Amino acid sequence: MRLILLILLGIGAGMPLAFTQKLDPDNFKQLSYRFIGPDGNRAIAIAGEPGNNNVVYIGAASGGIFKTEDQGVTWKPIFDNQEVSSIGALALAPKYPKQVWAGTGETFVIRPAHSLGDGIYKSSDAGKTWKNMGLAQSGRIGRVIVSTKDTNTVFACALGHAYGPQKERGVYRTKDGGKTWQQVLFVNEQTGANDLAINPENPDILFAGMWNININTWGLHSGGPGGGVYRSKDGGETWEPLHTKGLPGGPDTPVGKVAVAVAPGQPNIVYALFEMDSPALYRSEDSGESWKLMSRDHSIMERAPYYGRITVAPDDANEIHTISVKHGVSKDGGKTFDFGYKGGGDNHDYWIDPQNGDRQMMAHDGCASITLNRMKSFQGVTLPIAQMYHVSLDNRVPYFVYGNRQDGYSYRGPSNSLSRGIPLSSWTAVGGCESGFAKVDPFDDNIIWSGCYDGGLDVYDLRTNHARDVRVWPESGYGWTPANMKYRWHWNFPLSFSPHTPHRVYVGSQYIHKSDDFGQSWQIISPDLTTNDKTHQQNSGGIATDNLMTFDGNLLFAIEESPLQKDLIWAGTNDGQVQLTRDGGKNWENVTQNLNVPKLGTIANIEPSRYAAGTAYISVDLHQMGDFDPYILKTADFGKTWTKISDGIPKSILSFVHVVKEDPAVRGLLYAGTDNSVYVSPDDGATWSSLRLDMPPAPVYWLEVQKDFGDLVVATYGRGFYILDDLTPVREMAKTRLAQSTLLLIRKGYRFQEVESRHTESTLSDGRGPSYGVPIQYYLKDTLIKAPEIRILQNGKEIRTVKGTNKPGINRVWWDLRYESPERPKLRTLPPGKTWVPFGKDSTRTLLVWDIDIHSGLLGPRVAPGTFTAQMNLGGQELTQPIEILKDPNTAGTLADIQAQETFSLELRAAQNQVVQMINDLEKKRAKMDRLLPQILDKKVQPALEKLNAAATQISAQLYDIHLTGAREDAFRNPIQLYGRLGALASDIGANGVDFPPTSQQREVFDLLKAQVSQARQAYDTLIKNEVPGVEKALTKKNKAWVLE
Repeated sequence: MRLILLILLGIGAGMPLAFTQKLDPDNFKQLSYRFIGPDGNRAIAIAGEPGNNNVVYIGAASGGIFKTEDQGVTWKPIFDNQEVSSIGALALAPKYPKQVWAGTGETFVIRPAHSLGDGIYKSSDAGKTWKNMGLAQSGRIGRVIVSTKDTNTVFACALGHAYGPQKERGVYRTKDGGKTWQQVLFVNEQTGANDLAINPENPDILFAGMWNININTWGLHSGGPGGGVYRSKDGGETWEPLHTKGLPGGPDTPVGKVAVAVAPGQPNIVYALFEMDSPALYRSEDSGESWKLMSRDHSIMERAPYYGRITVAPDDANEIHTISVKHGVSKDGGKTFDFGYKGGGDNHDYWIDPQNGDRQMMAHDGCASITLNRMKSFQGVTLPIAQMYHVSLDNRVPYFVYGNRQDGYSYRGPSNSLSRGIPLSSWTAVGGCESGFAKVDPFDDNIIWSGCYDGGLDVYDLRTNHARDVRVWPESGYGWTPANMKYRWHWNFPLSFSPHTPHRVYVGSQYIHKSDDFGQSWQIISPDLTTNDKTHQQNSGGIATDNLMTFDGNLLFAIEESPLQKDLIWAGTNDGQVQLTRDGGKNWENVTQNLNVPKLGTIANIEPSRYAAGTAYISVDLHQMGDFDPYILKTADFGKTWTKISDGIPKSILSFVHVVKEDPAVRGLLYAGTDNSVYVSPDDGATWSSLRLDMPPAPVYWLEVQKDFGDLVVATYGRGFYILDDLTPVREMAKTRLAQSTLLLIRKGYRFQEVESRHTESTLSDGRGPSYGVPIQYYLKDTLIKAPEIRILQNGKEIRTVKGTNKPGINRVWWDLRYESPERPKLRTLPPGKTWVPFGKDSTRTLLVWDIDIHSGLLGPRVAPGTFTAQMNLGGQELTQPIEILKDPNTAGTLADIQAQETFSLELRAAQNQVVQMINDLEKKRAKMDRLLPQILDKKVQPALEKLNAAATQISAQLYDIHLTGAREDAFRNPIQLYGRLGALASDIGANGVDFPPTSQQREVFDLLKAQVSQARQAYDTLIKNEVPGVEKALTKKNKAWVLE
């Protein structure tokens, strides 16, 4: 037992773990993450239920599926219990709209951050439940089409993962509702299916847009001989290329991305949109037999790999919508376009109700927009689908969270707003832009550095709310070939601080740049640390050049200085290089050859150890090379040798690792983020277990552990920031095998002052704050006969009992730092003349006074800072743990002030309890008298009983307003009485007294109220001692049961 207690107390926490044990995720099922914000961005698929304005489905780029059933008033996630979050396509069966199909994986690709899918999913109950129906290697499904005549016949466009040749690309068909699939169109291993359109009157006629695309770290290459439009006239059995019928495509006129659409009202009219040097729109009026070029315009298909959709109105074959940077609308069949519609920007999908052409909706980088009046006005949709690249934390109490959001800016928001939630308005911009890092200077919480593409770099000062541009080299590189630039910058170029030298910052191009003067000047401290392969520094894009630092090769991606050894700096690149310097950059050592992993991976992050200077961990991301396995490596000798430690992470198309982090309190405890989960290793990578818990399966791009609070903070690329409060259970189970039920260590708590803030409770984008107080956690080997209780002791005296939960594994309850609450009255009588007022099941009713001013006064007083003890009995053992409660550092009151407030509040509680005791006793007696009076016929006893009842009622009326019926604002009809006034005063001092002592006037009013309580007590005692016995004696002579309780 002594050994167990020593381990639980953290003795030797900095020592390596001596044994290997895989953590059982079931032990943590009672724990949960909380979403903290911010609001989100990218939706790429949208569909409504035809003819029903209430129902809309939205597919997020990497955040799952959301559904509304009330025209967008409320939304709910309906896909979070799956293993994938990227939704490339949504489709409802025309004949049975409860059948919903979801294709996973994104086909709108322009950055190295577009999530993959694991196949196609089907719901037969309007999204309540889902089943994976196959196509696991399809990578990205951009369109799903359900036959208008046969619900079991479904077509899916498989683009492939696009990171190299793949035989699974093409069009797939099922005829049995997804049980089996047939690849009905395959062009070549470089070409996948991007779009598909069906003739609704003759579903045997289909048109497929095929896209020749390949992506790697150093370039996106769109276009090739396999691209073009293909047609089937026999339900997909055979296909013919249409570049022989006047369309571009094929080997003679290679094209890039292709979109197709059939006019629902006139299905002989077909449109095809092509990525070319100048995008081209074609139209056919004979179901594809012949085609006419309608227009060429860059605006209808800008940066085609990221956009490229065309939709035709069901009631007007000449009304077509192109979805690109702007929403283009043509009313003349594509001859001319109006780009002035403001429904969204950077658009991806457009859906029009086939039964109502006025009802239209689009998915875009700002989420989604819906119009019911044919674009006269749009309703915007906001969902919690933020794509966060990284997360960093400061050292404030409570701490703040920072990160850059795709299609947003550099965000700052609280981990705890102290207002029972985290409203969207809590998040503010701190310079930078959508990409890169936002990090707090470790020596000054007021200074934030935030990055942006094109080498953008801001220094933001919270004291002035000003951001200063201090980028290393302000020579804009938009559109330039990377090889021709002086410095090459990644979309997410690395940014880090020295933990040893105040205000020293490092950023990376192909070199490491250092500044010691807040960016006023920069010094290069390394040679080119990449392979400097000029063939990997050429134009990206393919058919149309697209140079925006998103697919540049030979760039730095990770820089970190050792927290233990000054000037020991590690660097990693996106072409697989790992180098280090031990002298601040004078000399560099390339240790890449020792990694023993496939070449040209991205060194996604480097984690120098806090426990040994020669130890570091790296994550290597090879997914852009077509390798999706997890790679985490460790060195213990400054990179001379490396060991792969990620074999315990299950392999899948989403198992590549973005980040690995070391726990700052327990040596050998590691956390890793993959493209759909969080994993934890208690034994330095020997074993891994899922720690996703209830978090959606969004990509986990970054992790941080907040040192003071012990929280795990997660940056998801698709669902914003999440926090797992208090890692104590994970740490304790990592340090020892818990063989018996145990009370775990309790982290220090803060006596925070809550603040008022405006909340929109029904808005999903509002974050959730932590429960108030301190978490108390214990491990149960098995379910107990009775749920345990936790007793809170102060100087050996019990001040509070907290009810526990009773589940095998880790249990967590929160003590809200309060003493026991004042007793609550239970009314058993009716208000005078109000016989209609109902009682509850126990024949009592609640005494409801004006809650806004009094509610807080009905809670127990909060304890002053100090040391307390948690005590509980588990398995016959009396277990204890200390609890340290600290003062809120943000308040001005002193400890003596808080103690004075505590003493005053406890005196108030005593007065409240005295009043409640009298109310409850009088209520029982009055209720009994009310029942007895109709039964008493004795002319002597009846008047005496009536007189006693009247006297008791008179005393009750001094204690509380006896006219209250339970309606909330009855409180304004009659004067408030002692119970309400004491509660109001308790609220004034307890909830609104901050950390100050009672005011002189509060003390004066309490003296008056105490005197009134004393007077009421005298009247009560006189009644009980002098009047009740005589009447009760007369009653019991008549009937022994007529005792006045």
